Amino acid sequence: MREFLDLDKRDREILSLLEKDPEMSQSDIAEKLKISQPSVSARIHKLKQKGALAHVVGMNLKKVNLYMAKVDVIASNTSSVLEIFKDCPYFLNGLIVSGKHNLCLFFVGEDIATLEAIVDGHLRNNPSVQSAEVSIVITPMKDLILPLKMNFDFSDNPPCGSGCNCKECTHHVSNRCLGCPVTNSYSGKIWR
Repeated sequence: MREFLDLDKRDREILSLLEKDPEMSQSDIAEKLKISQPSVSARIHKLKQKGALAHVVGMNLKKVNLYMAKVDVIASNTSSVLEIFKDCPYFLNGLIVSGKHNLCLFFVGEDIATLEAIVDGHLRNNPSVQSAEVSIVITPMKDLILPLKMNFDFSDNPPCGSGCNCKECTHHVSNRCLGCPVTNSYSGKIWR
């Protein structure tokens, strides 16, 4: 059962100030709200502990020229499909949804061919996946931040655990995929 945090008026005021200026100091927040700095600190700590407030460091997709693919999937086992991508550097997020498709996945990459290779090699070949429809996002309305995933223990084994090896992958060998950034075969520029 999920636990929800009941936000009071002060919590919402603090969140509102941080939305406008994420770098605002606790002293400045306290001064604006006419409460003590320790009170602000305690509330921010509570909001972070409960997961209502997070600080994410990432790359703005528009500024670093990354492409995003939205993939609508019909899968018999959504959890197993999501598990494949949980540590993938190209994976932005996955949503279990209602409707014709029961899974919506978002991937980010340096080129469209790599995004297509991910879908072809990891989704369309998956026995749990009945269909996968890919849409390339032309432009997001607002800035979209990809949380940083830069520190890898480089090897020849990708985190998807699919037994894939970029050196043997037809997409990678034919230069239609940059390879997994976690492997020594990666030939892109963002993650190296």
